[in-house]
Amino acid sequence: MIDSHIHADTRPFEDFEAMAVSGIREAVTCAHDPLEMLSSDVVMAHFRRILKVDPHRAALNGLKLHTALGVHPRAIPHDYMKVLEELPELLSDPSVVAVGEIGLDSGSETEMNVFIEQLRIADETDRRVIVHTPRSGKEEITPLIADLLSQHIDERRAVIEHVNMDVIPLLIESDFMLGLTVQPEKLTPQEAVQILEEYGTDRFVLNSDMSSSPSDPLSVPRTVHRMRISGFGEGDIMRVSEKNIRKFLKIKN
Repeated sequence: MIDSHIHADTRPFEDFEAMAVSGIREAVTCAHDPLEMLSSDVVMAHFRRILKVDPHRAALNGLKLHTALGVHPRAIPHDYMKVLEELPELLSDPSVVAVGEIGLDSGSETEMNVFIEQLRIADETDRRVIVHTPRSGKEEITPLIADLLSQHIDERRAVIEHVNMDVIPLLIESDFMLGLTVQPEKLTPQEAVQILEEYGTDRFVLNSDMSSSPSDPLSVPRTVHRMRISGFGEGDIMRVSEKNIRKFLKIKN
Protein backbone atom coordinates (compact mmCIF):
# COMPACT_ATOMS: atom_id res chain seq x y z
CA MET A 1 0.00 0.00 0.00
CA ILE A 2 0.99 3.62 -0.56
CA ASP A 3 -0.47 6.44 1.53
CA SER A 4 -0.59 9.04 -1.22
CA HIS A 5 -0.75 12.12 0.98
CA ILE A 6 0.69 12.76 4.44
CA HIS A 7 2.47 15.62 6.21
CA ALA A 8 5.41 13.78 7.70
CA ASP A 9 7.06 16.58 9.66
CA THR A 10 4.10 16.82 12.04
CA ARG A 11 4.05 13.12 12.97
CA PRO A 12 5.85 11.20 15.75
CA PHE A 13 7.99 8.13 15.07
CA GLU A 14 5.18 5.89 16.34
CA ASP A 15 2.91 6.88 13.44
CA PHE A 16 5.52 5.83 10.87
CA GLU A 17 5.94 2.52 12.68
CA ALA A 18 2.18 1.94 12.80
CA MET A 19 1.89 2.62 9.07
CA ALA A 20 4.70 0.19 8.23
CA VAL A 21 3.32 -2.53 10.52
CA SER A 22 -0.12 -2.15 8.92
CA GLY A 23 1.26 -2.89 5.46
CA ILE A 24 1.95 0.59 4.11
CA ARG A 25 5.34 0.39 2.42
CA GLU A 26 5.57 3.87 0.88
CA ALA A 27 4.05 7.31 1.41
CA VAL A 28 4.05 10.72 -0.25
CA THR A 29 4.64 13.65 2.07
CA CYS A 30 3.34 17.01 0.89
CA ALA A 31 4.54 20.47 1.86
CA HIS A 32 2.36 22.06 4.53
CA ASP A 33 3.14 22.92 8.12
CA PRO A 34 0.87 24.10 10.94
CA LEU A 35 3.36 26.85 11.76
CA GLU A 36 2.52 30.25 10.31
CA MET A 37 4.66 30.82 7.23
CA LEU A 38 5.60 34.42 7.92
CA SER A 39 8.46 34.56 5.43
CA SER A 40 10.15 32.69 2.62
CA ASP A 41 12.89 31.65 5.08
CA VAL A 42 10.35 29.65 7.11
CA VAL A 43 8.98 27.96 3.99
CA MET A 44 12.44 27.07 2.75
CA ALA A 45 13.37 25.61 6.14
CA HIS A 46 10.21 23.51 5.95
CA PHE A 47 11.17 22.30 2.47
CA ARG A 48 14.66 21.36 3.66
CA ARG A 49 13.19 19.35 6.50
CA ILE A 50 10.87 17.26 4.37
CA LEU A 51 13.62 16.73 1.79
CA LYS A 52 16.43 15.77 4.16
CA VAL A 53 15.09 14.88 7.61
CA ASP A 54 11.73 13.17 7.20
CA PRO A 55 12.78 10.51 4.66
CA HIS A 56 15.41 9.37 7.17
CA ARG A 57 12.88 9.38 10.05
CA ALA A 58 10.48 7.30 7.97
CA ALA A 59 13.18 4.89 6.76
CA LEU A 60 14.13 4.10 10.36
CA ASN A 61 10.64 2.60 10.64
CA GLY A 62 10.67 0.75 7.33
CA LEU A 63 8.71 3.34 5.35
CA LYS A 64 9.94 4.77 2.05
CA LEU A 65 9.00 8.43 1.76
CA HIS A 66 8.52 10.36 -1.48
CA THR A 67 8.13 14.14 -1.39
CA ALA A 68 6.05 16.86 -2.98
CA LEU A 69 7.00 20.53 -2.70
CA GLY A 70 4.83 23.60 -3.15
CA VAL A 71 3.33 26.63 -1.43
CA HIS A 72 0.08 25.63 0.24
CA PRO A 73 -2.74 28.20 -0.07
CA ARG A 74 -2.95 28.45 3.73
CA ALA A 75 0.82 28.99 4.01
CA ILE A 76 1.66 31.81 1.59
CA PRO A 77 4.41 34.11 2.93
CA HIS A 78 4.43 37.81 2.06
CA ASP A 79 7.57 37.26 -0.06
CA TYR A 80 6.32 34.11 -1.78
CA MET A 81 8.08 34.95 -5.07
CA LYS A 82 11.40 34.11 -3.41
CA VAL A 83 10.12 30.59 -2.80
CA LEU A 84 8.75 30.23 -6.32
CA GLU A 85 12.08 31.33 -7.77
CA GLU A 86 13.82 28.49 -5.91
CA LEU A 87 11.13 25.86 -6.53
CA PRO A 88 12.24 24.62 -10.01
CA GLU A 89 15.69 23.70 -8.73
CA LEU A 90 14.27 22.03 -5.62
CA LEU A 91 11.99 19.90 -7.80
CA SER A 92 15.06 18.30 -9.37
CA ASP A 93 15.77 16.41 -6.12
CA PRO A 94 15.42 12.66 -6.82
CA SER A 95 12.91 12.19 -3.99
CA VAL A 96 10.44 14.75 -5.40
CA VAL A 97 7.51 13.24 -7.28
CA ALA A 98 5.13 16.21 -7.55
CA VAL A 99 4.37 19.86 -6.91
CA GLY A 100 2.12 20.03 -3.88
CA GLU A 101 0.14 20.54 -1.88
CA ILE A 102 -1.06 23.56 -3.88
CA GLY A 103 -4.49 24.92 -4.72
CA LEU A 104 -7.06 27.33 -3.33
CA ASP A 105 -8.60 27.66 0.11
CA SER A 106 -10.51 30.97 0.18
CA GLY A 107 -10.09 31.73 -3.52
CA SER A 108 -8.37 35.06 -2.92
CA GLU A 109 -6.46 36.85 -5.67
CA THR A 110 -3.13 36.07 -4.01
CA GLU A 111 -4.01 32.38 -3.75
CA MET A 112 -4.95 32.29 -7.42
CA ASN A 113 -1.72 34.04 -8.46
CA VAL A 114 0.42 31.62 -6.44
CA PHE A 115 -1.56 28.62 -7.71
CA ILE A 116 -1.27 29.65 -11.37
CA GLU A 117 2.45 30.33 -11.06
CA GLN A 118 3.05 26.90 -9.53
CA LEU A 119 1.02 25.26 -12.29
CA ARG A 120 3.30 27.02 -14.77
CA ILE A 121 6.35 25.68 -12.93
CA ALA A 122 4.89 22.17 -12.86
CA ASP A 123 4.20 22.32 -16.57
CA GLU A 124 7.69 23.55 -17.39
CA THR A 125 9.37 20.94 -15.16
CA ASP A 126 7.06 18.10 -16.26
CA ARG A 127 5.77 17.46 -12.75
CA ARG A 128 2.44 16.18 -11.50
CA VAL A 129 0.45 18.38 -9.12
CA ILE A 130 -1.30 17.48 -5.86
CA VAL A 131 -4.14 19.93 -5.38
CA HIS A 132 -5.86 21.05 -2.18
CA THR A 133 -9.58 21.73 -1.92
CA PRO A 134 -10.93 23.52 1.18
CA ARG A 135 -12.98 22.20 4.07
CA SER A 136 -15.35 25.19 3.89
CA GLY A 137 -16.88 26.36 0.63
CA LYS A 138 -15.75 23.20 -1.19
CA GLU A 139 -18.68 23.26 -3.63
CA GLU A 140 -17.96 26.88 -4.57
CA ILE A 141 -14.14 26.75 -4.73
CA THR A 142 -13.62 23.35 -6.39
CA PRO A 143 -15.07 24.38 -9.80
CA LEU A 144 -12.70 27.38 -9.79
CA ILE A 145 -9.79 25.07 -9.01
CA ALA A 146 -10.81 22.73 -11.82
CA ASP A 147 -11.11 25.62 -14.30
CA LEU A 148 -7.65 26.97 -13.44
CA LEU A 149 -6.14 23.51 -13.73
CA SER A 150 -7.73 22.92 -17.12
CA GLN A 151 -6.43 26.26 -18.37
CA HIS A 152 -2.84 25.76 -17.26
CA ILE A 153 -1.98 22.05 -17.23
CA ASP A 154 -3.05 18.75 -18.74
CA GLU A 155 -5.84 17.39 -16.54
CA ARG A 156 -4.17 13.98 -16.50
CA ARG A 157 -1.29 15.50 -14.52
CA ALA A 158 -3.38 16.63 -11.53
CA VAL A 159 -4.88 14.85 -8.55
CA ILE A 160 -7.59 16.86 -6.81
CA GLU A 161 -7.57 16.00 -3.13
CA HIS A 162 -10.17 15.84 -0.35
CA VAL A 163 -13.09 15.26 -2.72
CA ASN A 164 -16.47 14.14 -1.38
CA MET A 165 -19.95 13.34 -2.64
CA ASP A 166 -20.72 17.05 -2.97
CA VAL A 167 -18.05 17.72 -5.62
CA ILE A 168 -17.39 14.35 -7.29
CA PRO A 169 -20.33 14.87 -9.73
CA LEU A 170 -18.61 18.10 -10.83
CA LEU A 171 -15.32 16.30 -11.55
CA ILE A 172 -16.13 12.78 -12.61
CA GLU A 173 -16.28 13.57 -16.33
CA SER A 174 -12.85 15.22 -16.26
CA ASP A 175 -9.45 13.53 -16.59
CA PHE A 176 -8.29 14.46 -13.07
CA MET A 177 -7.27 11.82 -10.58
CA LEU A 178 -9.39 12.19 -7.44
CA GLY A 179 -8.11 11.81 -3.88
CA LEU A 180 -10.28 10.27 -1.17
CA THR A 181 -8.99 11.64 2.13
CA VAL A 182 -10.00 9.27 4.92
CA GLN A 183 -9.60 11.44 7.98
CA PRO A 184 -11.76 12.52 10.91
CA GLU A 185 -13.94 15.45 9.76
CA LYS A 186 -13.45 14.51 6.08
CA LEU A 187 -14.36 10.93 5.07
CA THR A 188 -14.86 7.78 7.10
CA PRO A 189 -13.68 4.46 5.65
CA GLN A 190 -17.30 3.50 5.02
CA GLU A 191 -18.01 6.78 3.18
CA ALA A 192 -14.95 6.20 0.99
CA VAL A 193 -16.18 2.68 0.22
CA GLN A 194 -19.63 4.03 -0.71
CA ILE A 195 -18.01 6.41 -3.20
CA LEU A 196 -15.97 3.58 -4.72
CA GLU A 197 -19.07 1.40 -4.95
CA GLU A 198 -20.85 4.12 -6.91
CA TYR A 199 -18.05 5.39 -9.13
CA GLY A 200 -15.55 2.54 -9.39
CA THR A 201 -11.82 2.49 -8.66
CA ASP A 202 -10.19 3.72 -11.88
CA ARG A 203 -10.06 7.42 -10.98
CA PHE A 204 -9.47 7.38 -7.22
CA VAL A 205 -6.58 7.16 -4.75
CA LEU A 206 -6.78 6.68 -0.98
CA ASN A 207 -4.89 8.86 1.46
CA SER A 208 -4.88 9.87 5.12
CA ASP A 209 -3.75 13.51 4.76
CA MET A 210 -2.06 12.75 8.08
CA SER A 211 -1.22 16.10 9.62
CA SER A 212 -1.55 18.32 12.69
CA SER A 213 -5.34 18.06 12.35
CA PRO A 214 -7.09 15.02 13.85
CA SER A 215 -5.63 12.16 11.79
CA ASP A 216 -5.41 8.39 11.64
CA PRO A 217 -2.15 6.83 10.37
CA LEU A 218 -4.12 3.63 9.72
CA SER A 219 -6.93 5.19 7.66
CA VAL A 220 -5.75 3.68 4.36
CA PRO A 221 -5.45 0.08 5.67
CA ARG A 222 -8.75 0.53 7.55
CA THR A 223 -10.42 1.49 4.27
CA VAL A 224 -8.80 -1.44 2.47
CA HIS A 225 -10.15 -3.72 5.21
CA ARG A 226 -13.62 -2.21 4.78
CA MET A 227 -13.38 -2.73 1.01
CA ARG A 228 -12.67 -6.43 1.51
CA ILE A 229 -15.62 -6.78 3.88
CA SER A 230 -17.81 -5.03 1.28
CA GLY A 231 -16.83 -7.52 -1.42
CA PHE A 232 -14.27 -5.62 -3.49
CA GLY A 233 -11.78 -7.81 -5.32
CA GLU A 234 -8.02 -7.53 -4.85
CA GLY A 235 -7.62 -5.84 -8.23
CA ASP A 236 -9.86 -2.93 -7.22
CA ILE A 237 -8.23 -2.70 -3.82
CA MET A 238 -4.74 -2.57 -5.34
CA ARG A 239 -5.82 0.13 -7.78
CA VAL A 240 -6.98 2.64 -5.16
CA SER A 241 -4.39 1.77 -2.53
CA GLU A 242 -1.29 1.61 -4.74
CA LYS A 243 -1.44 1.14 -8.50
CA ASN A 244 -3.27 4.36 -9.45
CA ILE A 245 -0.99 6.65 -7.47
CA ARG A 246 2.15 4.73 -8.49
CA LYS A 247 1.26 5.13 -12.15
CA PHE A 248 0.16 8.74 -11.74
CA LEU A 249 3.34 9.85 -9.96
CA LYS A 250 5.60 7.50 -11.97
CA ILE A 251 6.83 5.77 -8.82
CA LYS A 252 8.68 2.59 -9.74
CA ASN A 253 8.13 -0.66 -7.87
